[in-house]
Amino acid sequence: MLTDLTPLADAGETPACASPDNLHPEAWKNPRPASKYNLVVLGGGYGGILTALEAARAGARVALVERNLLGGVCLNTGCVSSKALLRTSRLYAEMRNASNYGATAPQEIHIDFAAAMERMRRVRARIGRRRSAEELRAAGIDVFFGNGSFAGRDSITVNGTLLRFKRALVATGACPVIPPIPGLAEAGYLTNETVFELTERPRRLLVIGGGPFGCELAQTFCRLGSHVAIVQDEPLFLGQEERDAAQILSDSLARDGIEIHLNTQPVRVRTKGAEKIVDLVSADNKASVTVDAILVGTGRAPNVRGMNFEAAGIQYDATHGIRINDFLQTSNRRIYATGDVCLEHKFAHIEGASAHIVTQNALFFGRKRLSALTIPWCTYTDPEIAHVGMYVTEAREKHIPVSTITVLMHDVDRAIVDGEEEGFVKIHTRDGTDRILGATVVARHAGEMISHISQAMTAGKGLRSLARVSHPYPTQAAAIKIAANTYIRAHRSRFLGWCARKWLTW
Repeated sequence: MLTDLTPLADAGETPACASPDNLHPEAWKNPRPASKYNLVVLGGGYGGILTALEAARAGARVALVERNLLGGVCLNTGCVSSKALLRTSRLYAEMRNASNYGATAPQEIHIDFAAAMERMRRVRARIGRRRSAEELRAAGIDVFFGNGSFAGRDSITVNGTLLRFKRALVATGACPVIPPIPGLAEAGYLTNETVFELTERPRRLLVIGGGPFGCELAQTFCRLGSHVAIVQDEPLFLGQEERDAAQILSDSLARDGIEIHLNTQPVRVRTKGAEKIVDLVSADNKASVTVDAILVGTGRAPNVRGMNFEAAGIQYDATHGIRINDFLQTSNRRIYATGDVCLEHKFAHIEGASAHIVTQNALFFGRKRLSALTIPWCTYTDPEIAHVGMYVTEAREKHIPVSTITVLMHDVDRAIVDGEEEGFVKIHTRDGTDRILGATVVARHAGEMISHISQAMTAGKGLRSLARVSHPYPTQAAAIKIAANTYIRAHRSRFLGWCARKWLTW
């Protein structure tokens, strides 16, 4: 595996990314600070903004500090940007596969990469209006732009201005980590912070890393016309996911024409003119690929540098970020943390869910726990791969007996109609009960489908309850109801079956 990963940028550096006026207005003047704030939020990403808004709506005096662009990674260099491009790439894939749906594919498909990127930026700007500095100020939040750092256990400085607080939240996010491959820095590379500012499509692209970001962008750029190779140092993509889910993804990427290198490490990068030559090693085999651009997607490191956490008594390390308890408190109990700077799973919706925890615990003496949340996640490849709860391996490690119900999508009417039969719904229950421990969905709309299971788990409902849910016909989500009905049939007692037969033959 790749080791000794180092962050691309510390908290004081600014990623290369468009700077919309509404997310960091050039003429913005920081307000005169209040004598003391109920809550100061350090970091204006998704979690920081949601917490600030919820606290302000509850009547708290709130300040929010952002060094770069409001909206953070999710809006500017992550979720929104990648999903907008992914949608365009999916359209091109459907055009090529028109014959599968009884239509005639265009004789020539011209891919307008610049138009796809421009649409992505329009989408990003539109969504960004809801997180603008003016919108936050109108909500009663004092917005400060500048480099924030702690001056003590109850104060933060922003460009020399002191902000005192009763409670604070650190939501400074994370930055890309770059593998220590000789020659990579000299050759140049892309990360999530730069790839969405491309104006020309790379003719040949190497993606390093087979996690969610790497797989999504590899498939997207392939469908947008790049020749893509992807290198993963593990035997399968998405190392945490079910093996059969990862295999379906691998097959899908291969069908798209992506050159796949599993169990492979890039060991050196050389340049020859504008070309980049990457040497690869897999076991005893050596190879090389020649590309025009390299996209690094090998993970993210928490932004913990340059904020003087020591002055606030906040314990942290460069690898795992800020140490928190189950109430999202740091070692300084007045200060909370959320998001990529402290959480293992770096998803925007987890930040959203934890924003409510911080507001309740910090301002209203709540005792809400992070561990009480039921959090699904999804990799938005085609097909999508979504998961919630435990994996079978986790349950077995905890000595929890598990039963699994699996429904293949090719047995679901709507999946057949849509020509989207690849995938499955797999639901794990505690053996002998209908208590749902976890689930994995692989389907075109897995991200939407997993919410049905997540809702049942959050409400403490068992698998039997999902059998009572009526679905419009036909939908792909009906696979979940099929799984629930399968469970009921499998667990109907012999005695009840005997009683039913006696009654019907009486």
